[in-house]
Amino acid sequence: MRGSPTDAAGTGSVDVPAPDYVWFVDLALREMAGIVEQLGDELANRTPPFREANSPYAILTHCLGVMEYWGGATVAERPVQRDRAAEFSATGDVARLLWRTEQARRRLRDDIAGLDAFAPPAGVRPDPDDPVPYARAKGSVLLHILEELFQHLGQMEITRDALVADQRR
Repeated sequence: MRGSPTDAAGTGSVDVPAPDYVWFVDLALREMAGIVEQLGDELANRTPPFREANSPYAILTHCLGVMEYWGGATVAERPVQRDRAAEFSATGDVARLLWRTEQARRRLRDDIAGLDAFAPPAGVRPDPDDPVPYARAKGSVLLHILEELFQHLGQMEITRDALVADQRR
C-alpha cells in the first residue's frame, strides 16, 4: 500500500505495508472464526438474550460482506453483489462459514495488491454532513474495514459470553 507522501491537507501520510495490514485483518478474522468454531453450529447460530442482537454466525457473515463490498467494490473496483440486510439474519453450517472466511481473507489480499492508497474509492460519494475520510482515499477504506472487523470482534466476544452463560443456566 503505497501512496503519495503528502495527503490533500499537506500533513503527510502513514504508509503501512500490505502484509502488516493483512496481519491485522487476519488477527480479527482468526479470533472471530475461533469463536464460531468453539461455539459449534447450534450456539453460533443462536442470538443472545439482548434486544435486536445478532448471532455470532450473522456477525461474521456481516464482516465478510464488509470486506467484500468495501475491499472489492470500492478498493479493487470489481462488481460486487451484496445483500447487507440478509447478513444479519444469516444462519448455516460453521464449517462452511469458516471456508468462506478463508476465501474472503484471500480475496481481500488480492484486492489490495498494487493499491494506490491515495486514489479515490469507487462509488463512495463524499457527504458534507458526514465527512468520513474513507470517502476520499482507498487507504482510508482499508482502515474502515479494519475498524469494522475489530468492532464486530468485540461484539462477538460479548455475544459468545452471553450465549455460554445462558447455556449454563
